[in-house]
Amino acid sequence: MTKVFNALRWRRQRQALRRINLLVLDVDGVLTDGGLWIDPNGLLQKRFDVRDGMGIRLLQQAGVQLAFLSGGKGGATEARAHQLGIQHCMVGVKDKPAALQKLQQQMNATTATTAFVGDDLNDLALRHQVRLLITPADACPAVRKQADAVLSKRGGHGAVRELAEHILKARGLWDDLSRNGWRDRND
Repeated sequence: MTKVFNALRWRRQRQALRRINLLVLDVDGVLTDGGLWIDPNGLLQKRFDVRDGMGIRLLQQAGVQLAFLSGGKGGATEARAHQLGIQHCMVGVKDKPAALQKLQQQMNATTATTAFVGDDLNDLALRHQVRLLITPADACPAVRKQADAVLSKRGGHGAVRELAEHILKARGLWDDLSRNGWRDRND
């Protein structure tokens, strides 16, 4: 029953997915599995899924603007953002709603054209600033309950790639990509 319900959620969100031009991603628990590795020198390391990176590149090429918005710090997030060409990488953010509002103003994005992917209670504070609140499968229950859609993949294990495919399908771009492949065009 849950899979059927979630499929219906996605169908209802198809129109909204077409209009998203700003996708904001929490990092820990969305782009990572939420685990932190700390080396003997106290340096923080995080694991990112390469398929999520491909999903981000596909969305960028389709004209979707992306941003990272995280309460965490450590340097790994900034390095991953740089690798992916993410220009808006906000880390160590204490007030996510204020940071998102400023970002939307800078990018001329509205609530109706913004989606956010988050996994924990601090992400619920953004609910009224976005058209779509989306969560990975392993998000905390309170966030999943209020989400517009729940991904079938866990954070750090392809959740962002799954969302990218939903957006590309809603825009009619997925069939060509899945049939002919993708080339980084470095526009």
